[in-house]
Amino acid sequence: MQLALSAEDAEFRDQMREFFTTRIPQEIRDAVAERRELTREQFVSSMQILNAAGLAVPNWPVEWGGRDWTPLRRHIWHEEMQRAFVPPPLGFNASMIGPVIAQFGSQELKERFLAKTANLDIWWSQGFSEPDAGSDLASLKTRAVRDGDEYVVNGQKTWTTLGQYGDWIFTLVRTNPEAKLQAGISMLLIDMTSPGVEVRPIELIDGGHEVNEVWFTDVRVPAENLVGEENRAWDYAKFLLGNERVGVAPVGATKRNLAQAKEWAATVSTGEGTTLLDDPLVSTRIVELENELLALELTALRVVAHSTDGKPHPASSVLKLRGTELQQAVTELVVDLAGPASLASGAGDDSDLPWWARRATPTYLNFRKASIYGGSNEVQRQIIARTILGL
Repeated sequence: MQLALSAEDAEFRDQMREFFTTRIPQEIRDAVAERRELTREQFVSSMQILNAAGLAVPNWPVEWGGRDWTPLRRHIWHEEMQRAFVPPPLGFNASMIGPVIAQFGSQELKERFLAKTANLDIWWSQGFSEPDAGSDLASLKTRAVRDGDEYVVNGQKTWTTLGQYGDWIFTLVRTNPEAKLQAGISMLLIDMTSPGVEVRPIELIDGGHEVNEVWFTDVRVPAENLVGEENRAWDYAKFLLGNERVGVAPVGATKRNLAQAKEWAATVSTGEGTTLLDDPLVSTRIVELENELLALELTALRVVAHSTDGKPHPASSVLKLRGTELQQAVTELVVDLAGPASLASGAGDDSDLPWWARRATPTYLNFRKASIYGGSNEVQRQIIARTILGL
């Protein structure tokens, strides 16, 4: 089954396909295809090429660089980008703080930050989770105390993805410790070069350095860097996380990875002229995943279509929940296809084993995080039960 496109939308799809496959440097697309970590320069180069063509932040208001596209065209844009192994626009910029500033920020903040955010002239980091405030984000303890025209911030954030590249960090802080948990939280924009900000790396189970701790010790932040109103940031955080949950289920990338898995299965011989792709258990498993991804794709289109009032649809939690489960299922499939070769993650490029088999286990381990970030899947089930099922 394929989505039926009008002639105009089919032409739009072809334009996106041509752009993504010809304008983004091949070495960047190869790095994505081979599951290699992108450098900061590669992220920036790709997003700036997209932004120059007006393709970096189509979900933003038009006056700040967005495109007045239909939900279907936004879906096509995202789908073709992932199909072509193009890195999506940096989520912290394009899907998180950019829309928040556009929706809730002062005119001064919009003029100061939005253009640079769209062009990745500023690399944003996310300062939400803390050691004792992950899924229970409202229990965060990082404090910001008003001192004249500044706030003084003390505390710690953790799991700050790609924070080693960050220029600025959008941070949830407690400004009223006497209020109920959600009611006393504000959002500050903090320059990460400020005195008292320290970034410490966390090594992940796959051996990579993707996340960090960020410490704040008497960091002075101009009060003008407050987003919206003081003590109202819980509303802004829910808005941001709703947008994140839509993007955290990359249907196109998962479909692309599954298509790769099919190609790899066809290269693994099982004897007598057959491959793993001929195995009925393997082929059934692949078909079931393809059907699940189609259902998720249709759900994503419905969510986008009902998120046009500035408030993400509650079904974004369904996307986050099922999308991350399918991401993990595909990485597990690849480990099974690689078999014993999946244990050779330490082998170099001179190994006789195919690169995908050597990358299978690190990728599988890395994606264990998918069911936690953006709000754990257990929390998403609670949201679904309360806001969709009315339980």
